[in-house]
Amino acid sequence: MDKNILAYFNSPEQAQKVAAKLGSLKLESISIDRFSRYPGEGSNEPILNSAMDSLSSATLHGSFTSASSGILAAADPSASGMSDGGAGGPTGKDILLTVVVDESVHHEALRIIEESGGLI
Repeated sequence: MDKNILAYFNSPEQAQKVAAKLGSLKLESISIDRFSRYPGEGSNEPILNSAMDSLSSATLHGSFTSASSGILAAADPSASGMSDGGAGGPTGKDILLTVVVDESVHHEALRIIEESGGLI
C-alpha cells in the first residue's frame, strides 16, 4: 500500500537534497513544485518531476488570470497596512515536496524529511 507525504521547504535546493536522500527508498513518485497564495501568481512549472511519476501533477487554476490574482492579493487583509494579516503569517516555505512511498518505508521517509528541516 502507498502512503502520501506533503512537505514544505524554504528553497528548491533544500527540497532537492531531501529528494536525493529519499531516492534510496521505495518511491512511487516524487515531485517538487513552487506554489503561491493566489492562483496565477509565480511560476507554474514543476521544479522536479520524477520520470516514474505516473500521476501527473495537476495544477488547478480554473479561469483565474493574472488580473484575478492581483485583485485577490489586493483584497487580502495584510495588503492594507491596517492589519497584522491575521494569526501566524508567512512561513517562507513555498516549496512543496510531494512523495508517494511504499508503506514499509513511510516512517523512514518522514524521519528524513523532518531531520532535513521539512515541515510536514
